[in-house]
Amino acid sequence: MEIRKVQLATRALDETAQFYERLGCPVVVDRDAAHVTVGSTQLVFRAHDGMAGAHHLAFTIPTGSFAAAKSWIAGVATVLGADDTDEFEGPPNWNSRSVYFEGPDRQLLELIERRDLGPAGAADPARLDPARLVSVSEVGVAVPDVSGAVETLRRHGLEPYANAPGLDFAPVGDVHGLLILVSPGRKWFPTLDRAPSTAPVVVDVGLGTTVALAEGVLLR
Repeated sequence: MEIRKVQLATRALDETAQFYERLGCPVVVDRDAAHVTVGSTQLVFRAHDGMAGAHHLAFTIPTGSFAAAKSWIAGVATVLGADDTDEFEGPPNWNSRSVYFEGPDRQLLELIERRDLGPAGAADPARLDPARLVSVSEVGVAVPDVSGAVETLRRHGLEPYANAPGLDFAPVGDVHGLLILVSPGRKWFPTLDRAPSTAPVVVDVGLGTTVALAEGVLLR
């Protein structure tokens, strides 16, 4: 499931644009939106002063570049940790490793190395550039009924990833792209100091139809 485009809200449009420029992402700002290119994914942030909560996005990095990517992100953003660590192995069966960092407007962002994607290609050093973000591979979305949303997505051919879904947390998709379905009261890991946004979000994965998971939460 490749995440092609994500439309999100932000309370701080200028701050958001400037932050992603610091990450080296191409950014185009128009009257009420910032258009950001993250690898193969397009992000569109629209101004929304009434937004509450925080977004969670994860960016896949080239396999084999984790140490370099962690060092790079520490130079451009605040790395976040818990329990005296700032490197996290993924859940069972994910075969991944992550570092989290503070984004604009309280976004909780993540660099993730997905080992099942295989090596990036040591013969091409450019592919191991720590600033080379492959794609957005996780989008966190709050839904009032996680189990119900999982079943809705199953009817459209999308299955829970790696492990059985929980009542308040369920990744759906595959190693290329995941919707992280959470209940509105669940706090984002690892800081546990912010709840997910309930603002509208539209995720385009090439589904060919529009699926409503909650008010304003659409998958296409």
